[in-house]
Amino acid sequence: MFEMVGNSGRVDNCHIDNTTSYPSKYPEMDTVRDHGCYGTESFCSFHVDHKMSHEKVHKVGIPETKSVAHQFSGKMKETFFPDDPFRQFKGQPCGKKWLLGLQYLFPILEWAPKYKLSLFKSDIISGLTIASLAIPQGISYAKLASLPPIIGLYSSFVPPIIYAILGSSRDLGVGPVSIASLLLGAMLREQVSPITQHKLYLQLALTSTFFAGIFQASLGIFRLGFIIDFLSRATLVGFMAGAAVIVSLQQLKGLLGITHFTPKMDIISVLRSTFQNEKEWTWETILMGVFFLALLLIARYISKGKPNLFWVSAAAPLTSVILSTLFVFATRTDKHGVQIIGHLQKGLNPPSSNMLLFGAEYLALTIKTGLVTGLISLTEGIAVGRTFASINDYHVDGNKEMLAIGLMNMAGSCTSCYVTTGSFSRSAVNYNAGCKTAVSNLVMAVSVMITLLLLTPLFYYTPNVVLAAIIVGAVLGLIDYHTAYFIWKVDKVDFLACMGAFVGVIFISVQMGLVIAVGISVLKILLHVTRPHTSLLGNIPGTNYFRNVEQYTEATRIPAFLIIRIDAPIYFANSTYLRERILRWVHDEEDRIEKEKEDTLQFVILDLTAVTTIDTTGVNILVEVKKTLEKRGLQLALANPGGGVMEKLQKANLIQSLGQDCLFLAVGEAVSSCTSSLKSQA
Repeated sequence: MFEMVGNSGRVDNCHIDNTTSYPSKYPEMDTVRDHGCYGTESFCSFHVDHKMSHEKVHKVGIPETKSVAHQFSGKMKETFFPDDPFRQFKGQPCGKKWLLGLQYLFPILEWAPKYKLSLFKSDIISGLTIASLAIPQGISYAKLASLPPIIGLYSSFVPPIIYAILGSSRDLGVGPVSIASLLLGAMLREQVSPITQHKLYLQLALTSTFFAGIFQASLGIFRLGFIIDFLSRATLVGFMAGAAVIVSLQQLKGLLGITHFTPKMDIISVLRSTFQNEKEWTWETILMGVFFLALLLIARYISKGKPNLFWVSAAAPLTSVILSTLFVFATRTDKHGVQIIGHLQKGLNPPSSNMLLFGAEYLALTIKTGLVTGLISLTEGIAVGRTFASINDYHVDGNKEMLAIGLMNMAGSCTSCYVTTGSFSRSAVNYNAGCKTAVSNLVMAVSVMITLLLLTPLFYYTPNVVLAAIIVGAVLGLIDYHTAYFIWKVDKVDFLACMGAFVGVIFISVQMGLVIAVGISVLKILLHVTRPHTSLLGNIPGTNYFRNVEQYTEATRIPAFLIIRIDAPIYFANSTYLRERILRWVHDEEDRIEKEKEDTLQFVILDLTAVTTIDTTGVNILVEVKKTLEKRGLQLALANPGGGVMEKLQKANLIQSLGQDCLFLAVGEAVSSCTSSLKSQA
């Protein structure tokens, strides 16, 4: 005897029929004895006084009907504003809203008023440290993109200043990066020669940078950052490793002293060109290249083993440039085949807006190059920013970053800069040097400015071989074999995507490698969408939990029941597959029952807990499945249909077609109700 309270009234002195079946195998019936009746109208196999033998407690709810405008705005917020960026404006006076708006657009206004001298001490040290890395890297990466070396220095001056004003990361070190430089050069060289058409090539590079900035800023403005998520971690690992191999092989031109070298990027063409031009190799260049590459790798090994010695790796590139320049100047090995940079123009970035080329002849090339380099550089910049933000426990707004990087490149294209983003090597040095704010980028920019104004003549005798060594030393870190092994161990499909991108880059081209990487990622998404996972559920003894029988060996099947869980939304892309898969489950279960001579299958329960939504095709499929099962003498029950599913069923007027008595709050209630129905029929 106990009291039971339901939705529609109060029941006292409830007498439970202890003969209710399967008390040990169906613990949900124990729950009924202990806590009272629950389920739909057809549930309750016990007797209640006061003529209330079918108390209705739990009923599947139907969401409140909302206006089309309200639904649309809700979907928009869910899709584009999951972080609710306007939350901080709620309840604020008008003046405060203006201030918050300016701080949102210009993060520097948020932290600059609180800036202290103690922070500047840390920022100036880190800024000078990354400047020592940025100067040789800028020159080297410009050469990698087949651009004049001075463009690399220009790209390390203006963009960091703009990022310091607009960016939300404290640790990001901004400047040219190897992958974007490689892509830019590889794509433009397909149609234009940087040697015979150097002015046109520079114009196309600047125009591509402008389009990259427009693309990146547009993603931030329209909050479309999910597009970059199509480049999965696995595909990026393979793509970066392949690009690192190709970049390193391309530097054989500088490391061996070859004058005539193939512009192609695949490994076969590069190796063929290397050995076909064996007569151009110079032992002075080779010796110098081996020495400085070993110096850079040793410095990197020291810093990796002892993080407090980060400055060893950071200072190694500039040290190599200084030593090699002094050596060439003292020994005049430039007279014996060692190629040097030569004259670098003094002065700050000249305006280049007049060099942007929007003619129809090259418009498609510059847009395509801008999109590809913009996507890759944006992915790298945001990934690096988020990595160090998680280490330092602060938030980096991805949409702000896209806008900041985009505006940075748009402005850069008008000031003689090519594609820039957040560099992992500079950011790591910046972080290890103890930076506190984006002022470190300003310090770096000032250091580069001084170099541009006063020190560029000093690079005249810098040998190209040391720049090649710096590039090789930098990109070798992109070959992440530990992560590749981890991917292989965890997910073979991801590893296939990783290797597809890697093989595509080294054997076809960098662009095709990227296309293959994106293609495999999209294919994986389509497989998950069109072939969703389903599983057979059984009861965990002693509980009212129903779990996958393959995952939980103790989960037992319930006689006469087939319980299937669908782990995805149901819509046109997968509805046919799900119908066939459900019927296959039924066929397999009937074959098993016939073989093991168990009770006849009578009920099929679909657990819809993971089904977040359903479309019109999916609704019709449920009706078709119900009719097909009824022809086979089976009853269909739906457990825990979500609000989105119930809303669509109601709008389609199909709740009656499916039957109110086939909708249940949980699998346990569905089993109990159907069991009760069987007993009443008996």
